Parts: sequence; C-alpha cells; structure tokens
Amino acid sequence: MNRSCLASRFLAVLFLVVLIHFPLFPQEAAETTETGNESLEDEYFLMEEDEGVTVTASPETTQQMKVVGREEIDRAHAPDLATLLQETLDLGITRYGPYGNQTDINMRGFDSERIAFLIDGVPANASSSGEFDLSMIDLNAVDRIEVIYGGSDSKYNVTGALGGVINIITVKKQAPGLRIAGVFSNTAALPGEYYKPQAGAQNPQWQDLVDTQNIALSLGLGTEKSSWSAGLFANRAGNHFLFKDYYGRTLRRESNEVWDAGASLSFVRDLPDYTKLIAGGDLYYGDKNIPLSGISEEAEKQKDFSTRQNLMLDMPRAFRDDLSAEGSLTHTWHTLDYGSASRHDQHIITAINRWGWYPLDWLTLRFGGDYRYSYLDSSDMGFHDGHDGGVYLTAEYRPVKQFLIIPSVKAVFSGSGTAPVTIVPKLGFLWRPSDSLTIKNNYFRGFKLPDFEDLYWTGGGMYGNPDLKPEDGWGADLGLIYKLNDKINIEAGGFIQRTSDSIHWYSSGGIWKPTNIGEAIFFGLDSKLRFDIPFSPGPFEKIGVSLSYQFLLSYLLSYGYSYNSDKRIPYMPLHTAGVSINIPWNAKFQEHGGSLVISGHYEYLRYADTANLTALKPYFLLNANFNQGINKNLSAFVSLRNILNQSYESFNDYYMPGLTVTLGMRMNFADAGVTDTFLGDP
Repeated sequence: MNRSCLASRFLAVLFLVVLIHFPLFPQEAAETTETGNESLEDEYFLMEEDEGVTVTASPETTQQMKVVGREEIDRAHAPDLATLLQETLDLGITRYGPYGNQTDINMRGFDSERIAFLIDGVPANASSSGEFDLSMIDLNAVDRIEVIYGGSDSKYNVTGALGGVINIITVKKQAPGLRIAGVFSNTAALPGEYYKPQAGAQNPQWQDLVDTQNIALSLGLGTEKSSWSAGLFANRAGNHFLFKDYYGRTLRRESNEVWDAGASLSFVRDLPDYTKLIAGGDLYYGDKNIPLSGISEEAEKQKDFSTRQNLMLDMPRAFRDDLSAEGSLTHTWHTLDYGSASRHDQHIITAINRWGWYPLDWLTLRFGGDYRYSYLDSSDMGFHDGHDGGVYLTAEYRPVKQFLIIPSVKAVFSGSGTAPVTIVPKLGFLWRPSDSLTIKNNYFRGFKLPDFEDLYWTGGGMYGNPDLKPEDGWGADLGLIYKLNDKINIEAGGFIQRTSDSIHWYSSGGIWKPTNIGEAIFFGLDSKLRFDIPFSPGPFEKIGVSLSYQFLLSYLLSYGYSYNSDKRIPYMPLHTAGVSINIPWNAKFQEHGGSLVISGHYEYLRYADTANLTALKPYFLLNANFNQGINKNLSAFVSLRNILNQSYESFNDYYMPGLTVTLGMRMNFADAGVTDTFLGDP
C-alpha cells in the first residue's frame, strides 16, 4: 500500500472519530496576523470593520493566497472582474471579446470550470455547466477579493477547486453615518477607416468615441449596531473596435452590443456575544448580442437573468469562549435564454455550516459541512435535479510557535455520477524560521464532480454521459515569503499537479459525447517581487514597483500523447510576466492627491487545440490609470488600455480591442451625523 493511501485512511479515521463527538456546523474568517499570547477573543473573535465579513478560518494559512482590496480596485477602474485580476495579479484570461462576452480565468493550468468561485464564502459556479459569469459582478459593490492558488484549499473546503479559489466578498459593515457614492465613465475606441466584406472601404465611425458607458451608484447607512448598503449599476457596451484579420485587412467588430444592469442590497446587524446577522442579495439582467464567430456580422440574442439571496449568522463566540460558528443559507436563480433555440432555467439552494473549536493554545479544530440542491429545467437537457455536498475536519497543530501543521479531510458525496462518496485529504505545513522568512508546503488531492451538461445534454449531435466519473488528481507545492523592513517583499513557489479522468467531449461517427479521457500533468513556478523605491522626489510619496513571473510547463497525456509528444494544454502559456509601478502624490502637489499606475502584462505563445497546430502569437498589454482628487468629494480618472495598440487574439479567431481610453468621475459623500434612531436602532 503506498503512502498516499495510508495517509488517506489515517485522515479518514481521524475524521470519523472526531465526527462522533461533535456536531456538524460551519463558518468563515478573514486572515489576521499572529498575535502570540493574546487572548482568544483578540486573536479569533473580533472582526475589524475594514476587513468586511469573515469566515472562521486560520489566522495563518499554508496556501499561497493573494488579496485585492478596495483601494486597489478603485485605482484599477477595470470594466469587469477578469480585467481586474489580469491587471492586479497577472492571472491569465481567455475571452471571446470585450465586455459581456464569455470569459475564462486560468490558474495553474485550469480554466474557470475547475476554479471554485465564491461570493461571501458561498460557492457560485453553475451546476449546469460549472462556469461562473464574470460580468455579473459589480466591482463597485466588492469589498475585497481573496485568491487561493492550487487545489490545497483548507480555508473554505469547497469541492471543485482544482486550479484555485476566488472568493468575492461583497458584504461589509458600514461605518456610522450616511455614505453616498457613484461612478460614471465613458470608454472610447479609436475610430479609423476600415474594410467591410461585400461593401468595401468604410469611413471612420466617430460614434466609437462614445462606445461604452458605465454608471454605478451606492448608498450606505451605518450605526454602531447595524448598517444597510445598496447599489445599482448599468452598462451600455457597443463593443465596436478595429482589428486586423488573417489577411491584414482592418475590420470593425460589429453585432456585439451589450446592455446590462444589476442591483444589490445587504444588511448587517450586531447581536450579543459579537454575533452578526447578515442578509444580502443581488440581481442581474443582461441583453447581449453574441457574434456567431470572431469576424461574423451575424449574432444571436442572449438574455441573462440571475438573482441571489443569502442569510448568514456569524458567531465568533458560539455559546462558549472556545467555540465559533457560522451558518448560511443561499438561493440562486439563473435563467439563460437564447430565444427559441435554447433556454436553461436553474435554481440552486446551498446550506453551509462551519465550526471552530480552540481547546488548547497549540490546537484548533475546524469542522463543518455543505449541501447543495440543484434544479434544472432546460430545453437541451430536460428536467433534472441533484444533490451534492460534504463534511470535513481540519486540524491546526502548532508543536512550536514557529511551526504549523494543518491536516484536513473532506468526505464528498453526490447523487449523480459513479462516485457516491469520495475522501479528499490535504496536508499543509508552515514554518517561520525568522521574522522575515515564511515557508509553506502543501500536499492535496484534487476532485471535481461532473456537471449537468456533461451528464445529460441532448441535441445538436451532442449527448451527455450519465456514467461519467468525477475528475481526479493530486498535487503538491512549496513556497516562501521573504519580507525585509516592509520595503521588500519576495514571494516564490513551485508546484506540481496531475489530473486524471478529466472530462472532454470527443466526436465518434459524427456524434459528440463526453468521457473521462483527459489526463495531464503541470509543473510550474509563481514568483513576485514588490519593493518601494527608497526616495520620494518632490511631491511624490513612496513609489511602489511590482514584478511577477509565472512559468507553466504542461503535458497533455490524453488522445494517445505521452511526455515525448510534448503537447501543451490549450490556452495555457509557458511564460506569463507582469510589471506594475504605482506613483502616488500628496496634496502638496495639487489641492488634493492622486496617483498614476502603469502596468504591463505579457503572455507567451499559446495553442488553440490539443494537437498544438494552431498557435496564437504572444502579446504584451501596456496600461495606465491616472487618478486625481478634485475636492474631498470628487475625483477624476483616465484609463488607457493596450496603449501600444496591439492586435491580438485571446481566443482563436476572436480579436480583442486595440487602444481604448476611459474617462470618468467618482464621487463620495459621507455624513457621520446620522443617529441610531434614524436607522431604527434603540
């Protein structure tokens, strides 16, 4: 019996023993710094107001994790979540066009279907397709975004996180008072002469100077005991731009207009013993024209509607000082309508319960479970429903102050497919040999259940396979973090991950059907250097510089390929690099301060097919964001994207815009004089 089997059985037995003695119930928490010998109340139970909603979780983590905060989101002025993560964390993205088009995020060789997306700690991937619509997120309503790399997640213990976890935190307790904020922007594409098939040369379309508009408004009301927040947003995106096709002709993207809008509402109420009642929800509607190909003037109409309601009870002190708990109940409804061609109506109910128990200074146990019920009524799949979920146990053992061991195991169950119960073990280590150096090491099993489309799709020469097995695999990573005097920060890590039984559709006799034929192995390196230039000339404050590099060597081992075949996973570049320079200035330069952020993102050669016959050339995007305060309530910004006006494809045959210019205004009014009585508090 090999070591991985022994480890799996040991963790499973440990899980069952503890399960007999403790009820299942869960919760979530933000990362805090180590506090040494401070009380449990200080270390675990107090939620800082600027941290937003938290989950019962480790003050420290063995996983590679990055956080994009509210200030960085404001500086970026990104049109959507994918653009934000590409420009701030240099994540790879694959998209079929500008705003509102299908977009994938790539992490460690895995696409969005194999990345677990969470909203306020609750899984948000569609059970029908496994995907997550990135355009439905209003960035103005986001407090922060947590990104966990790889399949080692023991913070949220969700299923399907082969490439990583992206947790979008929207709920935040408002500071006492009234706050009104808003953003308005216009994005222009460069007009110019272009060629139109079957019509010849065309004059510049000057309306492209007002191609895309965005407006977002938010309201916050807060007291010492409770707070409300609400938001609205709307976009009109013409998505017109010039590009060069394979023949070198300059064409104009047409038939890709997108109109969408959304709203959100949340409420946070303080209860005794640091408990918080949190209620929230949002809705989204999109009316989109989706071109039939990257250069087609014909499009099909796509209409999206989704709504989400969430109720959460956050108990940092659950009945006694050494227990914490969280429970949440979430309902989502998503309708995707292609008119008479295809329609999909999906409801998902998710219940999550997490507990934390702190019996000793050197031992913490975290345990809980999740359950999801999915209901689908589809013109292409018929009516189906399904149940899945799991229970988990995570231990945090600290034999000495500088060393942390985190074994974790989850028993995953599913009512569909051929694996009713699967044990998913993980093991993490953290060692801090000095105040400047932290070393992290993880070993994990990756696991993902098949989606409804893979199981049940019918029509169009495509048929699902109800006998599919879950996607499986294993992986390990080793990383270090080095900090010197808060001026230099170096993060570097290597990883290896192998997947088997990956689900791929293939054609046999003209019939497309999915099967567990996918197998691949990934070797990679993530590194990032951040430092401050040690002088501040004139009005400038400390100038921050960030450099990143990711190496991903993938081997496709399916379709008869081997290591010697040297085939890469489609759309996963061997090299990805980024640079960012943040230049802030203070009020001595102007009446109010501002900043200039210059960023660059490079992706190496990518292949669009498994045979690696179709290559997409490398590209480099240079961007700049300028922010300037006008007065205490108003600021202006200018965003330049693709300054070098590069013509490139993100997805094969789907070209992306050249230089675009966004001009906008941001307002923020705050009044701290609102009383508790105004909000109904006693």
